[in-house]
Amino acid sequence: MYKLINTFGIDAKCAKLLEFTSVDELKAHYAEIAEARRNGKLLIIGRGSNLLPVGDYDGLVVRSRIMGRTVVAHDMVCIGSGETVDDIIAWTLSQNLYGMENLSIIPGEVGASAVQNIGAYGVEAKDFIVSLHALDLDNGDIVEITNEQCEYGYRQSRFKHDWKNRFVITDVTYRLSDTFIPRLDYGNIRKVLEEKDISCEDGKLTAQILRDTIIDIRNAKLPDYEVEGNAGSFFMNPIVDKGKFDELIAKYPNMPYYPAGEKVKLPAGWLIDQCGWKGKTLGRAGVHDKQALVLVNKGGATGEEVVALCHQVQKDVLERFGVEIHPEVNIV
Repeated sequence: MYKLINTFGIDAKCAKLLEFTSVDELKAHYAEIAEARRNGKLLIIGRGSNLLPVGDYDGLVVRSRIMGRTVVAHDMVCIGSGETVDDIIAWTLSQNLYGMENLSIIPGEVGASAVQNIGAYGVEAKDFIVSLHALDLDNGDIVEITNEQCEYGYRQSRFKHDWKNRFVITDVTYRLSDTFIPRLDYGNIRKVLEEKDISCEDGKLTAQILRDTIIDIRNAKLPDYEVEGNAGSFFMNPIVDKGKFDELIAKYPNMPYYPAGEKVKLPAGWLIDQCGWKGKTLGRAGVHDKQALVLVNKGGATGEEVVALCHQVQKDVLERFGVEIHPEVNIV
């Protein structure tokens, strides 16, 4: 048995673990991976930062360790799927390429960014992904997949649905910009910049300052998973239709919200907080005391305890607001 890595700090094992460092190494194990897939015993992971094990996994866990960073055009970079997203953001700034600053210190890996469509502060991975390469477990070929083929949505892609366990990603190509255009209108970014006496209009704001500010904001409200196990934001922000929104805003005029096309996105953390869960525990699992969107392992929690807390929080939000919230975390 091998350790099933996860940032929740759950003590879980897997029957088999395959880590590959090159495309050739991955292809050499194609038959083994394809067989595990046919038997329903295949789990493809990144850093385990979006994973909640509820027990040991009796199957094959596959993880990319492919590294590498290449500027393939003046505004495009090709990155190995095993690289950490935050490391890549720091590197792109050193290359005078901009755009991903708002995604700083998300702990996931590049391959997972393309599966999950990671996002933060009004920016999503899909805004930059041009294409990716992957091993197609249907036939053993290395194929190129475009952004459009992935059918990205809010924390969604085909890799989580009809393509689940079909592809093992080997690299991702992102298109960035050689001009810094800050995205500041989500959350409290502008407020924190003002507190630092940094104006957004006089040219003082740089990409590095924005990155540092995002890091400060996230560190102030998100726990360090090495101290208190967690997977970051546990729930996705629910998106409701206009009728439901009008009903809620009439009852809760101070409710924050964000336009989402013809619908409206509500902050799940606010809904959970209003139900009184912030800082509360259920067994050895709890809701973080600074950000109600985050469920934490208070010490020795099992996956089942975290799931029980998840279900209770969902129940309370539904009963109070008539809104369903769903986990962003992959529960296995």
